[in-house]
Amino acid sequence: MAQLFDDKVTGEIKSILADLSGHVKIEYFTQEFACGSCRDQQQLLTELAGMSDKLSLEVYDLVSDAEKARSYGISKVPATAVIAEKDYGIRFYGITGGYEFSSLMEAITMVSKGKSGLEPELEALIQLIDMPVHLEIMVTLTCPYCPKMVHLAQQMALVNDNISADMVESSEFPQLVQRYSVNGVPRTVVNEAPAFEGALPPFEAVRELLKIVKPKEYDRIDAQMREVRGERVATKASPDQEYDVIIVGAGPAAMSAAIYASRKNLEVALLGDQIGGQITNTASIENWLGIPGISGQELAYQFRDHAEHYPVAEQLEVIVQKIEKKDHGFVISTADGVRYNARSVIYCAGKEYRRLGVAGENRFIGQGIAFCATCDAPLFRDKRVAVIGGGNSAFTAARDLLSYAQEIHIINILDDFQADPVLQKEVTKAKHVKLHPSTTLKEFLGDDHLSGVRLESIDGTERKDLAVEGVFLEIGLIPNTKPVEGLVELNEQGEIPVKPDQSTAMPGFFAAGDATDETQKQIIVAAGAGAKAALACNEYLLAGTAVTGA
Repeated sequence: MAQLFDDKVTGEIKSILADLSGHVKIEYFTQEFACGSCRDQQQLLTELAGMSDKLSLEVYDLVSDAEKARSYGISKVPATAVIAEKDYGIRFYGITGGYEFSSLMEAITMVSKGKSGLEPELEALIQLIDMPVHLEIMVTLTCPYCPKMVHLAQQMALVNDNISADMVESSEFPQLVQRYSVNGVPRTVVNEAPAFEGALPPFEAVRELLKIVKPKEYDRIDAQMREVRGERVATKASPDQEYDVIIVGAGPAAMSAAIYASRKNLEVALLGDQIGGQITNTASIENWLGIPGISGQELAYQFRDHAEHYPVAEQLEVIVQKIEKKDHGFVISTADGVRYNARSVIYCAGKEYRRLGVAGENRFIGQGIAFCATCDAPLFRDKRVAVIGGGNSAFTAARDLLSYAQEIHIINILDDFQADPVLQKEVTKAKHVKLHPSTTLKEFLGDDHLSGVRLESIDGTERKDLAVEGVFLEIGLIPNTKPVEGLVELNEQGEIPVKPDQSTAMPGFFAAGDATDETQKQIIVAAGAGAKAALACNEYLLAGTAVTGA
């Protein structure tokens, strides 16, 4: 077999390898007759290992050495593990030829020296990650930008034992290209979920990673950076001050209200829980004016950043428990025992996922019970799951699970399914989807984690236990209006009735978004309603000032 490297290239490689500090072991996994490129990669590694006494090559078969492969987390070939005194979790899947040969050489050099080459400040950010993170960089061998992202991922793996980093050659693994919707390279995949595309600068790439796996740390760092640039003037809300208006919520309606109220020179405080509200559970939003496509999470950040351009006093990650009328204003009490005061209120607390209220439900939320298939589908790879519901939400969740779950059971209390026919057809044509009409879930089963559900037919004639490891509740949403019970009268759905200007029957109390009786629950409708509420609130306060002569 002809040599891959000529004398000139061999000389250049040897000069690089001469700088190795410690011994590097290359462990290669192949499979005879099942991998067309395995022989080519083995030849490349064999020639490379022969160029330095600080390199060694060990070859294993994926099947006959299955236990060894499992210990390295390897399930596909060709696979190349680069290991020094310790295993940093650096893997190459496919041929390390073309531009990716430089990635292999950089990995060998880096693990030999045990130093990432990153700035200490950046290493400190990477070390904030305290959970397992699996990075897959989808590449092609003809991409000159891909090695930058591959090397950065592997630098992160060296810095933090919680991180592992794979180079994945796209042409060798087309099934992953399809699963991760790879339309361009390099494509970074985080814990089996597509994250971002392109070779980002190191600091930006680490920030993107923190945004996904450590959002609170990302928010802290991002807020500091925006303050330095003069893009953030928001402050912390104080219980010692009476605000012109307190806005309750952190979604589109609340952020829009905060912007419009601030622009009217009102003293504004915003109290909310999750930035963005429900939109953060939406993978792609394609109907926000001026932006043909954006993730819900990213749009939520844009809303927040825009609002924080103004002098809004805010307290986020807080739960509002009760709002009461007092004298000429309102008192807002939060779950942590703090009471805030305001002359007026704009209530934009949205809705939350409806629950079944059956045995075991509270115990298994987060331990098998989930609400967002878009977010959590990759966590249920090769597992049996159930989706509760029969509408578009349920079938959309089932569609998100199609490429991950081993079995999908759609359980609906009604005798038919209400999802759009096109969506039903797309989901039910999959052989691993099973429908359970006229069935109710009576109990969640399991010890520490969910292991099954107890089902019963509506007529009570049949009962059975179904083994599943995950359940997605897709049975609708309920308004977060408990804090205002007794303050304003709610409709039969628990929503706040509002007038065209978003005012309510209680003077000084305005509402906008999904917590109201607005029939069109859309992001743009909520944002518009938030703006209307702020403008009406300003008129209310001006009228009150004129009456009192203040």
